[in-house]
Amino acid sequence: MASSQFFGGGQVPVNCNLCKTDRPIQWKCMDCSILMCGHCKEKVHSQFKNAQDHKIIKREEIGLHTEELDFTNIKCAVHTGQSSCLYCNTCEILVCPTCIAKVHKKHDLIEISDEYKKKVEKLKKGQSKMQKNNSNMNEKKGELNKLMSAENSKYSKVKQDIVSHEKTVKEQVEKYFKELINKLDQSHETVLTSVKTDLNAISVFTNQTNDKIKQVQDFIEITNASEFFKEVKTMEKSTEIQQPQTKPSYSSSPKFVPGNINQSMIGSLQDGGDLSVEIHISLVINDTYQTELELIALVSPCIDQSIWISSGKYGMLQRVKHEGSNLKVMSEFNIKVYGMAVNPSNQLLLCVQGKTWLQQISSTGDLTDSVYDVTPFYSQTIHFNNDNKLIVAASNDKLKRSAVIIMNKKGDKETVYEHDEHNQHLFNKPRYITTTSNENIHVVDFLDDWSGKVVILGQEGNIINQYTGHPTINKSEPFRPVHIVTTPSDNVVVMDLFTQILHILNDNGHFISYFNTKDIGIEFPYSLAFNTTRQLYIGCSKAAGSQTKEAKLYVINIAGF
Repeated sequence: MASSQFFGGGQVPVNCNLCKTDRPIQWKCMDCSILMCGHCKEKVHSQFKNAQDHKIIKREEIGLHTEELDFTNIKCAVHTGQSSCLYCNTCEILVCPTCIAKVHKKHDLIEISDEYKKKVEKLKKGQSKMQKNNSNMNEKKGELNKLMSAENSKYSKVKQDIVSHEKTVKEQVEKYFKELINKLDQSHETVLTSVKTDLNAISVFTNQTNDKIKQVQDFIEITNASEFFKEVKTMEKSTEIQQPQTKPSYSSSPKFVPGNINQSMIGSLQDGGDLSVEIHISLVINDTYQTELELIALVSPCIDQSIWISSGKYGMLQRVKHEGSNLKVMSEFNIKVYGMAVNPSNQLLLCVQGKTWLQQISSTGDLTDSVYDVTPFYSQTIHFNNDNKLIVAASNDKLKRSAVIIMNKKGDKETVYEHDEHNQHLFNKPRYITTTSNENIHVVDFLDDWSGKVVILGQEGNIINQYTGHPTINKSEPFRPVHIVTTPSDNVVVMDLFTQILHILNDNGHFISYFNTKDIGIEFPYSLAFNTTRQLYIGCSKAAGSQTKEAKLYVINIAGF
């Protein structure tokens, strides 16, 4: 009996599959799935039909090559007997030659294998996002468990204080003390129930996402291309699992304040404040760049690491790139820009003063009309959401109208948010927009008294919250939001012009924390943007009264939000 060896993780006979002799195995044909000696590779396999097109690998590489999907035999869903040969990116379907000739001739057609790679990459990103969300929830779970422990300790101490004081006032106040304990127990149970509810929600979420992560991995490993493209949209949609919304804070048990021996001074239960998770915010300057602009009103990073910066009303738009400690100006335009954003194709879209059509800068550097028209409005700012749909904040002062418009890539208006259910205006002067993963739209709305607010629209377009500043931060200075951006961890950062403070909100617009940019030496901050490496850009204005063009751009490493 011939001996055996392991090749590529499986036990296979040492014999050559062609000559059946004991010649050592040196090659494997991936198309024929046969092991060969050197002699049979040269003298026998070379005579096979189309052998020159076969993929042959060395013995040492066996196990390093996985089976590739066959994209050549996917039957057309429309034309019987035809095989799909390309993928129509316009219609998002597989097409055969007949499909192309009849319908898709002028559409955006790409190789099936290229679309497969894109789909797999998107699934992997969704999977990675779920894994990150799970990690965040597990971290949150640990923090909540710590809060429960602290709350239990506090409860025990308060109860001990009450019982100790009860002994000093004897039987005449026994009934009153029992009432206090009962009230404390009820309050304590309410606190624990609130925290446990969020813990249960997190447990359900992590169980669901763990199952879904495994399903996505199993699906990615499918070797049937037809089955893959049949189910891939459903699988992509299924990765969009919304995180549970835990409370930013929890009502804590009341404190006991002892009194004298008369009943009115025995004591009472007071509000113990909020039971909240401590947040550690960190911003560290990584790089500082001096520009020749009076103001960096807008920042839009590109995927090639270049950056578009605009001085807004001062009429200068530049594309710059890092070169050591300097910014090299690659191109420059004299134009007043209200808003701008880089689309998924790395083209810059612009809201230009007095234009109802959004402008775009082509690869040749020409300024032209885009497919996006917001007539009768004039665009004020733009933002691409997670689905790469364009969201435009627009207004018309003469008509006294303002709206937020969602548009598809063809330029069609899919949704217009202008009035609420009572036909009242949703916005006064919308100026900046960002979105979070739960599809909430956060709109910075300017008011007529130089103050502002952040309006949060839910998935149905209704106002679910409005943030008008913090009572302590904005005690002496009104809240004047001038820019807004979503962090990689799905919180929202709002730049407050008058206080130079970053207000940090959760995805529903509730205040979490704040950071004073002066603490790290950044003065006159104005604009915000995140680059592809999750660093925060802060664009500034020049100092008040300065006659030079010296606005700075900072690159910030962030943590904690």
